[in-house]
Amino acid sequence: MKSESPAEPFKRAVASTMRALGAEPELEISFGTEPPQLRGLKARLPLPGRDLPATDVAQTRGAADAFALRLAYHDEKTHNIWAPPGSSALAIFEAAEQARVEAIGANAMRGVAGNLDASLQARLIQKGYARVKDRNEAPLAEAVGLMVRERLTGRAVPKSGQAILDAWREQIESKAGKELERLFDSIRDQQAFAKLTRRIVGELGLGDELGDDPDDGKDEDSETENQEQDQDADGEASEASEPQGAAAEDVEYSESEGEEGDEQSAEIDAEERPAKSDAEDTADGKQPWRPDHPFSDRLNEPSYKIYTTQFDEAIDADTLCDPEELGRLRTYLDQQLQALQGVVSRLANRLQRRLMAKQNRSWEFDLEEGILDPARLSRIVVDPMHPLSYKWERDMDFRDTVVTLLLDNSGSMRGRPIMVAAMCADILARTLERCNVKVEILGFTTKAWKGGQSRDKWLQDSKPPQPGRLNDLRHIIYKSADAPWRRSRRALGLMMREGLLKENIDGEALMWAHNRLIARQEQRRILMVISDGAPVDDSTLSVNAGNYLERHLREVIDTIETRSPVELLAIGIGHDVTRYYRRAVTIVDAEQLGGAMTDKLAELFDEDTDKKTGPQQRSRARARLKPRVHAAAR
Repeated sequence: MKSESPAEPFKRAVASTMRALGAEPELEISFGTEPPQLRGLKARLPLPGRDLPATDVAQTRGAADAFALRLAYHDEKTHNIWAPPGSSALAIFEAAEQARVEAIGANAMRGVAGNLDASLQARLIQKGYARVKDRNEAPLAEAVGLMVRERLTGRAVPKSGQAILDAWREQIESKAGKELERLFDSIRDQQAFAKLTRRIVGELGLGDELGDDPDDGKDEDSETENQEQDQDADGEASEASEPQGAAAEDVEYSESEGEEGDEQSAEIDAEERPAKSDAEDTADGKQPWRPDHPFSDRLNEPSYKIYTTQFDEAIDADTLCDPEELGRLRTYLDQQLQALQGVVSRLANRLQRRLMAKQNRSWEFDLEEGILDPARLSRIVVDPMHPLSYKWERDMDFRDTVVTLLLDNSGSMRGRPIMVAAMCADILARTLERCNVKVEILGFTTKAWKGGQSRDKWLQDSKPPQPGRLNDLRHIIYKSADAPWRRSRRALGLMMREGLLKENIDGEALMWAHNRLIARQEQRRILMVISDGAPVDDSTLSVNAGNYLERHLREVIDTIETRSPVELLAIGIGHDVTRYYRRAVTIVDAEQLGGAMTDKLAELFDEDTDKKTGPQQRSRARARLKPRVHAAAR
C-alpha cells in the first residue's frame, strides 16, 4: 500500500480543531495554494509542504484559528446592519471586526495567539507591507486593524507591520484615540463594538461613507408601527407627519407591485450582490458591489474630468524597485516560466513561423502564366480541356509594425493572473523581436489605495462637488518599444511584487498607451489590452456616478476604434470585454492567455496579408511576371 503523506494527519488534526473551535461540525475544509478563504460553511486553508516546515504549519494553524473564531463570535446579520456602505469605511469596519474576534481567542488561549501572530506575520510579508516607506503605500484599514488588535490583546505588532503602523499611528491616535481605548470594554458585544467602530471611522474623516445610522432607522420604524396600531384601534385615519406620510406612500407602492415584484427584488439582491468579504479582501482593493446605473440617469452630469494631475506618474519599472529585489523577483518569474514555457513557447514559435513566412515570400496560384503547377495537373487528367494552372513566387511587402501590450496591474489580478500575464508578455516580446516586430510592454495601476494624495488635496480644499477622477495614477513602462528584450527582461519581474497592484483606471491608461503609439514612426501600430475587470477606483466612484469610469472607458475605446489608425484589441480574463471592444476575446482561465494572445496577433497579421492580395495586386503581379514567364518557357 502507498504510504500516507506526513501532511495528511496534520491536515486532519487542523480540520478537527477548526470545527471544534468554531462550533461548526458541518464545516467543509479544503487545502490549496490559493489564498485562504471562508465563505459560509466552506473554508480553504494554505496547503503545508510535505515535510511540514514550521512556518507553513504556523501559517495554516493561524488561518484556521482566525476562521474558526469568526464563525464562533461573529454574527453576520448584526454585521450587515451596522456595516457602512462606503468602500473605505467598510474596509476599516471589516478590519476592526476581524481583530475583535481574533482578540477573543488570543486572550483566552496562548497557543491560538501564537498561531494568529505567525499567520499575521506571513500575510504582512506577502503583501509587501514590510517595505512601506510612506503613507501612500500603507492602506488605512490595515493600520486601523493592527491598532485595534494591539489595544485588545496587548500584544506587539509583528515587525513586518511596524512600517505601516508607524505611517498612520500619530494621525489615528490624535483623532480617534478615545474611541480606541473604549473598544476593549465591548469586545464581547458585537453591536456595541460596531457602534464604536463607526465612530472611529467618522473621526478619521470618512463620515460621509457611513450612511444612515441604524439606530435612527429603528426609532422611525417603531414610531410608525405604534402609529399604525393606534390607527387600527381607533378605526380612523389620522394625518401623519411628512416623513411618516412618505413612508406610507412607499408601503402603498410596494404593495401595488404585488408579491411578484417583492420576489423579483429579493432574487436580485440574493443573486447579484455577493457575500461581504472579510477585511483582507476589502483591503486588497477587490471591487466592492455597487449598483449599475443606466447611462440615461446621468445625462446632465459633466464630462470626464481630473481633479489634479500633480501626483500622477509614468515611470520606468526598474526605478520602482532596488536592483537586488528586482533580480530576486525576476528569478522567481523564471522559475514559474518553466511550467508554462512549453505550451506558450510552442504557440509563440508557430506565430514566428507565420510571421517569418510573410516577411520573406509566398506563392500565387491559379495564374494564367508563370511556372507550371504540378499539384494541379490532376485536373488535366480528369478533364483534358481544362486549362493549365501556373504559379509564381513573389516577395512579401511586410510593413513595419509595433505592438503594445497594456497589462492591467490592479489588485484583482493578484496571484496567478498577473503571473501568467507577465510570462506571456515575456515570451511574446522575445518572439516578436526575432521577427523584427517592436514590442512595448506597459502596465497601469494607482500609487495608493483609496485616493492617495489627490484625495487628501480634495479634502484640504473643502471637498468641492463633482471632483472627477480622485486618485494618483501610476503608469509603468516595463519595456519601451526601442529597448531590446535582454535589457528589459529584469523589469518584468516587478509584476511579482505584492504591494504594486492596487486600483485601475482603464480609460486614461488606454489613452496614454495610445498616445505613445501615435508618436511612433512604424506603418502599423497594434494595441493589445489585457484586463480582468471593469475600471474600479473607490475614491473616484464614492464622489461620482457609479458608472463614471466605465463611461469614460467606453468613450476612449470608441474614439480609438473610429478615429485612430491604431488597431485595438482586448483579452478579458474571466471578464466579458466584448461589451466594450469591437475586436475582443474573453477567456475563463488565465492559463488560456498565451494561446489567446498569439491567436489574436496571428489573425491581425493574416488580415493584413489578405488586404494586400486583392484582385488589383494580382493583376499587377501578372504584369510584372510576363517578361520572366517567356524566358522560363524558352
